Amino acid sequence: MKKIFLFLTLVLFSAGTMMAQIRKIPAEVTNAFKEKYPSATDVTWKDKLTSFRADFKDNGAKKIAWFTKEDGWKETETATDFDSLPEAVKDGFSKSKYNTDDWKKGSVAEIQTSDGAIQYRIFVEKNFVSKKFLYFDKNGQLQKDKIGI
Repeated sequence: MKKIFLFLTLVLFSAGTMMAQIRKIPAEVTNAFKEKYPSATDVTWKDKLTSFRADFKDNGAKKIAWFTKEDGWKETETATDFDSLPEAVKDGFSKSKYNTDDWKKGSVAEIQTSDGAIQYRIFVEKNFVSKKFLYFDKNGQLQKDKIGI
């Protein structure tokens, strides 16, 4: 009985995974992407059930853009490095409680949203256990810190 339950669970899980991979990206989404990023290369799509994620390169920069079928483009993350951040953001980080030898900086991204806002995300990690995403506005104010995975 236990083996049958495990087998059925595995079959259902596999079917769910395959269905997520089979669903086609809607034309509204791919058209919105092409309009926003006509020179994008190396595009790969991921279906996130409520939205669609495009990983791509644009003018040499690695980017991730999020779209929905109903609203089109939502936001784009552009990978960058800490030294390329605006001075106000670097200053805001240096004044934060995360600017210690315990916290190590990781990936950095600039995030542009459909409402025109720009924020900056810095990943920090402490002892490989505590991980956070820090979100700063353009003035260097820490807006939020989210637990990272």
